Amino acid sequence: MKFRLIDIIKYAIPLVVAFLLLRFYVFKELSLADMIATFQQANYSWVIFSGIVLLFAHWSRAYRWRLLLEPLGYKPSMFRMFLAVMIGYFANLLLPRMGEVSRCGVLNKMNKVPINAGIGTVVAERLFDVVMLLLLLCLNFLLEFNRLSEFFIQFFTDKFGSFSQISSTFYLILIVGVLFITGIGFWAYKNQEKLWKIAILAKVRDFFLGMWEGLVSVRKMQNKWGFIAHSFLIWIGYYFAAYLLTFALPDSKPLGWMGGLTILMMGSLGMAAPVQGGTGPYHLLVSSALMLYGWSQEEGIILATFIWASQTLLTIVAGGICFVISLFIKSVDIPSVELKDTPSQKYNSAT
Repeated sequence: MKFRLIDIIKYAIPLVVAFLLLRFYVFKELSLADMIATFQQANYSWVIFSGIVLLFAHWSRAYRWRLLLEPLGYKPSMFRMFLAVMIGYFANLLLPRMGEVSRCGVLNKMNKVPINAGIGTVVAERLFDVVMLLLLLCLNFLLEFNRLSEFFIQFFTDKFGSFSQISSTFYLILIVGVLFITGIGFWAYKNQEKLWKIAILAKVRDFFLGMWEGLVSVRKMQNKWGFIAHSFLIWIGYYFAAYLLTFALPDSKPLGWMGGLTILMMGSLGMAAPVQGGTGPYHLLVSSALMLYGWSQEEGIILATFIWASQTLLTIVAGGICFVISLFIKSVDIPSVELKDTPSQKYNSAT
């Protein structure tokens, strides 16, 4: 019973945070009746077109993930990979960061891919996504320097105080964090023999070694250019999936290509927040960024909500269908290729 209560609390807290953000901050001065009326007048041909592009981006992500699994000796069908990816997105709407574990669990059920190795490849995937996001943020910042520098300075100073206060707090947290991690690491290194004799810690070690094997699968890939190409295709798909929706609403102001990139970047940062589907932070960041392009606050919130709702609905419908399909798919054992000199093998031979 205690475990279930903890699960409910973990699920409920992000939902409550998202609701409070929407109700008392984002939609505080917005007429919901006007927003619904605007949605009713939208051109839903753009929504369908955007949905197709977004599904293509998810398919590309599934293909890229399979490229990471191949060096580990696993090559599930693209259909099963796509099912796992969509179920992962669906799970993220239920609980933040649950999607990564869920899609590895689904792939384990369908193709017996070890969960720890699967998570390792997902971590590698996310690292490349972070690199792509940082590159695009830098590009966006350089091309729209005047707008975005003003936006970030004003946004953070309004929320957290002066720039000097933010800097001093950040450096203090950074120094304390580095000292704490260094101390724990030094203590663990000195006592590693005793620690590994504890069964649960040995299992944790093996789990992370499996994750590391998933991470190092990147350098063993044969189709590295395919991996890089799909890394770009994913973000190109995300860009057009959001940008096309700006044409759907009546009387939308011209946004331009750079405005579309700004929406993508702000939306991605909002989606990274630890609440279901980026609910609240996505609306806040995208609507604030749109004001830099001549949109009113109300117009920005309406467009941000329209994009979020369209993509969330697609995730619910497509992810739900994929989940149902996965229930009827028989498990298939894919024999793993014998890999030499993996981190876990080196560790076991050394000990």
